[in-house]
Amino acid sequence: MTMKMFLIASALTSMVALPAHAQNAAPIGSGQSLQPTEQQLRCITEQEVVAAQEAWGEGIVSIGKVYSAGGDYRKAAADHINEFYAYDQSLVLFKPTLASVEQFRPSFDGALSYFVGGNESYPEDKGFAIKPWTNVRWQNAGITNNICHMAVAMGNYYFTPADGSAETKVEYTIGYIRDGEGDLRMAVHKSTIPYSGQ
Repeated sequence: MTMKMFLIASALTSMVALPAHAQNAAPIGSGQSLQPTEQQLRCITEQEVVAAQEAWGEGIVSIGKVYSAGGDYRKAAADHINEFYAYDQSLVLFKPTLASVEQFRPSFDGALSYFVGGNESYPEDKGFAIKPWTNVRWQNAGITNNICHMAVAMGNYYFTPADGSAETKVEYTIGYIRDGEGDLRMAVHKSTIPYSGQ
């Protein structure tokens, strides 16, 4: 990516409308160099996407285990978000499965509330990750990485509840970028229950 293209993309990103509570915050990435690191310039491979998906699923299961054991599940969820989402890198377009009032979660706090609940600003949240789940199985319909510095995966993932009931099928679209160390982070995550025909 040339510096000109990078600056244009940064300018376009800054023009995206943010919710009222986020408009007064310091710009995301302020104080960081606009020059991409050598690691960020490496093309994202399908194998890396699959590995990131598996690790995200293991993280969701782990949050539920911490919750069930009476541990600090909020910290576990915060660590999970910091590891897998790009909230400190860019605007994150996160549309979680079970959100219908506050459908879009462009902030860290909104994501944390979705995963563990307990935030009065998001009263609909029951804590998706503390259901809990015992397994997350991925089925990619496809992964595209033809622009090299972002990969997009789409498909179904299946969540197995700890209570032994049938797994839950959910559709996803996830866009991955690299952070400054070269690790994959989600900049886009849309998740929905499949159409039921009703």
